[in-house]
Amino acid sequence: MNDQISGDAQPSLSPQPHGVTLWNLFTGFVLVGLFGFGGIAAALFHVAVERRKWITSDEYTSCLALGQVLPGASLMNMTTIVADRFQGIKGVVLALIGLFTFPLLILLGLIATYDHYAYLPDVQNATNAAAAAAVGLTFGTGLKLAKVIIKSKTSLAFTVLAFVSIGLLKLPLLQTILVLTALAIWVGYKEDKS
Repeated sequence: MNDQISGDAQPSLSPQPHGVTLWNLFTGFVLVGLFGFGGIAAALFHVAVERRKWITSDEYTSCLALGQVLPGASLMNMTTIVADRFQGIKGVVLALIGLFTFPLLILLGLIATYDHYAYLPDVQNATNAAAAAAVGLTFGTGLKLAKVIIKSKTSLAFTVLAFVSIGLLKLPLLQTILVLTALAIWVGYKEDKS
């Protein structure tokens, strides 16, 4: 699958032997789940690209884009894409179990605790601080991805178009994605022809 989008080579997502075992996938996605407080995309980037080196930054960006345009939660889609690449359906099942088990247990514990102490000013301040940290993680990951994505004038143009359309003009997300995706495919096709 060596398609061209916006003039940039699309990384292959076909299975490749990297020696990624079922246990390695399970423990890696356990880490993603545990690191992912408010910034799960950042956690997946850290584990899959920086720490375990399962995929490259370009491949991560492709998985992120595909995960976001497919129906369902983008993180589940990305987990499925990465795990399937290395271990098929068994890898997908184990990766999803690893991803959700500990965060769910932690969340249940936090909910029970929060219900008892939510009225305290220190708890409210901690909640606000955690929200600010989540925004920082998301922003940091966005900057890392910008280095990978914006390699050409075309990529920069589509990044600006998406930001202006959704961020400034407040156009509907779904329609904006559909229009920009169709436009990007058309531009990529035209650039490929020339």
